[in-house]
Amino acid sequence: MQAHELFRYFRMPELGDFRQYVRSLPTNTLMGFGAFAALTTFWYATRPKALKPPCDLSMQSVEVEGTDGARRSTMLDGDEPLSFFYDDVTTLYETFQRGIQVSNNGPCLGSRKPDQPYEWISYKEVADKAECVGSALLQKGYKASPDQYFGIFAQNRPEWVIIEQGCYAYSMVVVPLYDTLGNEAITYIVNKAELSLVFVDKPEKADLLLESVENKLTPGLKTIIIMDPFDGDPVERGKKCGVEIMSMKALEDLGRANRRKPKPPSPGDLAVICFTSGTTGNPKGALITHQNVVSDCSAFVKVTENVVVPSPDDILISFLPLAHMFERVVECVMLCHGAKIGFFQGDIRLLMDDLKMLQPTIFPVVPRLLNRMFDKIFGQANTTMKRWILDFASKRKEAELRSGIIRNNSLWDKIIFHKIQASLGGKVRLMVTGAAPVSATVLTFLRAALGCQFYEGYGQTECTAGCSLSVPGDWTAGHVGAPMPCCLIKLVDVEEMNYLAAKGEGEICVKGSNVFKGYLKDPAKTAEALDKDGWLHTGDIGKWLPNGTLKIIDRKKHIFKLAQGEYIAPEKIENIYQRSEPVAQVFVHGESLQAFLIAVVIPDVETLPSWAKKKGFSGSHADLCRNKDVKKAILDDMVRLGKEAGLKPFEQVKGIALHSELFTVENGLLTPTLKSKRPELRKYFRSQIDELYSTIKI
Repeated sequence: MQAHELFRYFRMPELGDFRQYVRSLPTNTLMGFGAFAALTTFWYATRPKALKPPCDLSMQSVEVEGTDGARRSTMLDGDEPLSFFYDDVTTLYETFQRGIQVSNNGPCLGSRKPDQPYEWISYKEVADKAECVGSALLQKGYKASPDQYFGIFAQNRPEWVIIEQGCYAYSMVVVPLYDTLGNEAITYIVNKAELSLVFVDKPEKADLLLESVENKLTPGLKTIIIMDPFDGDPVERGKKCGVEIMSMKALEDLGRANRRKPKPPSPGDLAVICFTSGTTGNPKGALITHQNVVSDCSAFVKVTENVVVPSPDDILISFLPLAHMFERVVECVMLCHGAKIGFFQGDIRLLMDDLKMLQPTIFPVVPRLLNRMFDKIFGQANTTMKRWILDFASKRKEAELRSGIIRNNSLWDKIIFHKIQASLGGKVRLMVTGAAPVSATVLTFLRAALGCQFYEGYGQTECTAGCSLSVPGDWTAGHVGAPMPCCLIKLVDVEEMNYLAAKGEGEICVKGSNVFKGYLKDPAKTAEALDKDGWLHTGDIGKWLPNGTLKIIDRKKHIFKLAQGEYIAPEKIENIYQRSEPVAQVFVHGESLQAFLIAVVIPDVETLPSWAKKKGFSGSHADLCRNKDVKKAILDDMVRLGKEAGLKPFEQVKGIALHSELFTVENGLLTPTLKSKRPELRKYFRSQIDELYSTIKI
């Protein structure tokens, strides 16, 4: 065959030939081709794409020379921690001014009444109201100065931010108060911070403060501003004890008639005195500067700048207490980028309704809420088949997480997870959890189910909420990320607990522009927290993982000795025992004159009946809590878990008492951040502790 004949033989068919060929195909074949093409197009459009991480995920922090092993974020160009992300944003006043500009005076703060849509006020309206509040305070004789303090005793609402911004516009300082501190602690703070004026949201809180004045407990309190409408009763009551009662509207009107030019603060000026609840003694007033807050916000923006920087289109749901720094930092990031903040109605039971109405894109959470979500999801999977399907779907999406892929448009999202996503409003693209440890199982499942960027951070009030944060693309759990770009983190020896920095373990210490200046009028406590070189000693025990991330493994503050001289870290043991299916809460206790540990256990009201039934026990929750055989079965399960986790024999409890009522903030056994108040627990359960020690023979 000649070359030209070969060419003719193998040549591509002409267009006409191809059309003829297609026309000759059966209809079913053509439909199959069409379906295949549609599926291929759909796969290309929705195929999973791994997010490009901002750093090498195998080395997320590096050691800084000459710092005793301190590590920094690899996202920094040098060893100097980041103070500011934007050159024109160095204070919380400038933060808000930037928000006005980038939002183009868009909606800023939103609130709603029951069964009503959200109503919004714009950035400029907020700025105007804020300046009126600040001007009124000056008109009433207060100073435009960072040593001028004002209390805010209110739930999250637009007025909270307006008052705060009003104070910042004139270099004043806010001192948050909150219900869960208790009356005694509120009185203590009013006196410690020498508050002569306090803003409250409801007349009931005004009554509470007036009562303390009447009883001569807070003689320095002279003015109370009430946000909600009220009748004349508080005014008359205030007059009798020399306290002026004024409405928020009247204060704004006073400021509007006597406008003053703002006197903005400097970065190093005090912005807020955040009183930490603490597990013992009176609350301590952490002195937080403008630079502290802005640097922490800047570090978050630096870590996430290529993937989730907020914009004016974003909406935050505000329900975590503004009295804590975690929520304040989140809202600072939102205001800096001109985003919207929608406040919940004030009742946590209505939060799901608020979420559906608001459809937030940014959703900060705490582990307590995540645990409830997780339990509810699996509680609704009430048949073997439903549970299997849920497990299978979550495993498929978890496999994507391990590859760095996070999305909400997979087949499993459409079939299984869309209802979960819709329950949060359907538009969440960023979640952050902090304030307490979260189970790796819960975090991994919810990252998969919700299909959004989901970060875990670690820190405390004294480092302005955050000092470490997981990075985009690293969706593994069981750690709290790398040091944030605003600080260095090092581990120091805790010899009595056998944690040595040389082995990559020790007490977590933080240094940087996010670290507070000390405690209000408390040099002794300040010296305990801040060493002479400016390192904040957190009291938490950490461990460096091979990829440069930090894992929290223990707590230093609550260690004690048993009679034989062995050191015990009860929280580590409690965390292990709480994995027991029938257990909701555990309080592990030991004494220096006793050679063994005991515990008070609160069985889980939801899981105890089914667990007990499998063991052959029945009865009401109260009956089961009184049943000695049930108590022994729970103890056996706890000891089994302790052995599996590697607890030493002296770390295992030898006996337990069952109690049916949960430890709560309301009964005084938990702090507002849900940490156990160990002295109160010891006092509350003294009789059970004494009985256990008197009856158990080793």
